Amino acid sequence: MDTILKEIDAANLPPFEIPTEPREPILKVLRTPDYYFDNLPGFNFNPNYINSKQHGNIRIHYLDEGPKDAKETILLMHGEPTWCYLYRYMIPKFVDAGFRVVAPDLVGFGRSDKPSERTDYSYERQIDWMSDVVVDANIHNCTPFLQDWGGLIGLRLIARYPERFSRIVVSNTGLPMGDNGGKNTAGTAFQIWASVISQQVPDWGKIIQSGCNRKLSEDERNAYDAPYPSEQYKAAPRTYPQLVPQFDQHPSVEENKGAFRRVLSKWNRPLLTLFGSDDAITAGGERMFKENCPGARLPGVEHAILHANHFIQEDAGAEIVSRMLQFIKTFPLTSSKI
Repeated sequence: MDTILKEIDAANLPPFEIPTEPREPILKVLRTPDYYFDNLPGFNFNPNYINSKQHGNIRIHYLDEGPKDAKETILLMHGEPTWCYLYRYMIPKFVDAGFRVVAPDLVGFGRSDKPSERTDYSYERQIDWMSDVVVDANIHNCTPFLQDWGGLIGLRLIARYPERFSRIVVSNTGLPMGDNGGKNTAGTAFQIWASVISQQVPDWGKIIQSGCNRKLSEDERNAYDAPYPSEQYKAAPRTYPQLVPQFDQHPSVEENKGAFRRVLSKWNRPLLTLFGSDDAITAGGERMFKENCPGARLPGVEHAILHANHFIQEDAGAEIVSRMLQFIKTFPLTSSKI
């Protein structure tokens, strides 16, 4: 990612457009044909779907591995511009440890339906769609791993359904709450990503590689492009970088502030941060959680900066699983199933 950032003149960035909340129902939805997902390296999982009626008729894909009657569930939330393929190496390790593992594709990504217009998407709509997954898939006694937009969405899910979550693991993510009157401006790296790179890059495999320390194979890079047969399927990954609430005028700033004030700032269940040492986008983001969430300060929580880049799952997946299993063992389940 650093190499790409250096190629762009930060002094001449186009202005960041403040999004507005959609007011019209979704009329046209695209669905990537199943054969695009055949024979992807390391990805031998059966698809599962729910049908959401929120904002239109949307089919949402998720992986559901391990015993359905497991006492605890691991929820793996991806971000932009990835999909649940990102967790292909982590899922079997959690299953082997006895957990149910659920990994959804955000709407517009992966095998989930793709509303065709950029104006069909919003931060709040994605939370509504992922809420349907949490409820319809009967997720409870859950420890989520939240990275990138998976954190922006997942933290709001936790604030909406706190009784369903036993612990939290956050990684290379945050909960943006505007710029505090211009005092907390987004970093140049993110502005370049949101305003230039994400709008111009012809495919996503190159971007994923630029956010990894390890070398992905050509087949792995191509797998990240599999959900998007043509440009018309890319409305969501083009749009979501512009939907991050980095300015006070963003329509979701107040919702994020409320979620943090009501639930996350009072979260006294265990919270673990696992951030990447080489991530230019979210560097230092772990401090918000460690300083403001009581559960992050519990004795026995072993926060870590891992030798990894932004897509930490690709660089340090095995270490993440090992640290999460130890985290769960250190803080055993105390609440009952809802």
